[in-house]
Amino acid sequence: MNSLDLQHRPATLSVVRNPIETARGLPNEHYTDPTVFLQERDSVLFANWIGIGFAKDVPVAGDARPVDFLGMPLLLIRDHEGNLGVFQNTCRHRGMILVSEPKRLRNTVRCPYHSWCYSLSGELKATPHVGGPGQNTHELIRQSELGLIRIRSYVWHDVVFVNIDGNAPDFETVHADLLRRWQEIDQPAYHGGHGSSFDFKVHTNWKLAVENYCESYHLPWIHPGLNSYSRLEDHYDIQLQGHYSGQGTHVYRQLKGEDSAQFDDFNNLSSKWDTAAEYVALYPNVLLGVHRDHKFAIVLEPLDCQTTIEHVELYYASDPAASPQLDTLRHENARLWKQVFAEDIAVVEGMQKGRHGVLFDGGRFSPAMDGPTHNFHQWVANCVERHQECAPA
Repeated sequence: MNSLDLQHRPATLSVVRNPIETARGLPNEHYTDPTVFLQERDSVLFANWIGIGFAKDVPVAGDARPVDFLGMPLLLIRDHEGNLGVFQNTCRHRGMILVSEPKRLRNTVRCPYHSWCYSLSGELKATPHVGGPGQNTHELIRQSELGLIRIRSYVWHDVVFVNIDGNAPDFETVHADLLRRWQEIDQPAYHGGHGSSFDFKVHTNWKLAVENYCESYHLPWIHPGLNSYSRLEDHYDIQLQGHYSGQGTHVYRQLKGEDSAQFDDFNNLSSKWDTAAEYVALYPNVLLGVHRDHKFAIVLEPLDCQTTIEHVELYYASDPAASPQLDTLRHENARLWKQVFAEDIAVVEGMQKGRHGVLFDGGRFSPAMDGPTHNFHQWVANCVERHQECAPA
């Protein structure tokens, strides 16, 4: 191996876990290698509380919405008590997909193959002809043991979080610090309606979208419009090792219409929120932004190691149905955020292309500016190594 090879050989995960002053970023294969992508699916995504969708999409009892997350068939259902459950979207009989498109069910989830039927809360209720023609029971088919497989779930800021492997600590335990930090702004919020939902299909690894979101270092060059009033020096880091990282600004400027109309504020906020706004990447794949008058949530859906869909939803402190006069302002707010998020696409796609540079060693972090990104890299490395230690020989 020549001196050039030694100088530029890929960083190991142990180097990623170093203090920021000497750490390197995750090696290239964590962005480009399909095998490593599948390893991260199990060790980083399925082993933690991931965002898979939004509660607003199943608002009424009987609403059912299938979600395919990295090949895992999931089903969101709102039951008659108003509870949102998440189940594996697979019949317990022969493994048939139960619901293939969003729909409103009446009282049951019926398998289209052999008509086994489940309640909206997942219990197996009917097994037609299971004991032979006209015999709908069999002594060996115990319905009480064959309900739909429930996936642990939790709804926060309208994001539906799930823990697929079932082994993560409770959501309230994992994210207790951020729940406390945002306690006063954790209030009912109303989706902005038409125009407040949009997606971006981005040719990048999902982790690069997280990395870009959680730091403000790039603000002056990538977001000149935003930087014109909320400057780099107006921002501060927000992070808790191993849980989340992001940024805040001391200069949030409320949007106003031509007639000086503006959105209602959330109730009883402290003076901090008069001018502050905060933006946090909640590990692994949910990006949240909170302001005195509106919020947004972004769920990152990895399609493969080099393709990600960003699902964006905007919410307001008051019900848009009660303030149609603000529809134009809501559309303008959505347009501005869509512009900001679109400005990041070239960056994350450019980093993805750069990760094919075989001599790139993971990169270095600015100790002054890259703390949130380094935090995320360390967390991913820890998840991967912990999973490797627990894997059977």
